[in-house]
Amino acid sequence: MRVGIGYDVYRLAPGHNLMLGGVKIPFNHGLIGWSDADVLTHAVIDAVLGAAALGDIGTYFPPGDPQLKGISSLVLLGQVRDLLAEKGFIVNNIDATIVAEQPPLKGYTPKMCHNLCQALGIDPGRVSVKASTSEGLGFAGREEGMAAWAVASITETDE
Repeated sequence: MRVGIGYDVYRLAPGHNLMLGGVKIPFNHGLIGWSDADVLTHAVIDAVLGAAALGDIGTYFPPGDPQLKGISSLVLLGQVRDLLAEKGFIVNNIDATIVAEQPPLKGYTPKMCHNLCQALGIDPGRVSVKASTSEGLGFAGREEGMAAWAVASITETDE
């Protein structure tokens, strides 16, 4: 068994979509990034890649690549799942936390879990997504951006 940690952060701004775990969240601000800026899914990608000692998200999906402009991060996660399979790994489980003052996310986390499980090809119940605030502290507390942390557990396959 191997474990990896992922972290990502994006700036909030008006006029952008807020996509988290493949769920479009209605909000007056969104995250700015080259792809869909899905901070949660990006943290999961980094956690999974880290567990397999395969580098980070920028190694495979560099910012500025025209083919990645606006792409769904769930598509990227599916590609990472395939890469892991090629290297002889499967994902056991994911635990993730989104750090944001607003909007309230509790009602959206079950769908985020579902989407991440689908992209990773793992059973429901193997992904946990939580939301937390930073109690008004730092960039997230000032609502300048959002961050996400993820931990991934993977196992080498016998095949």
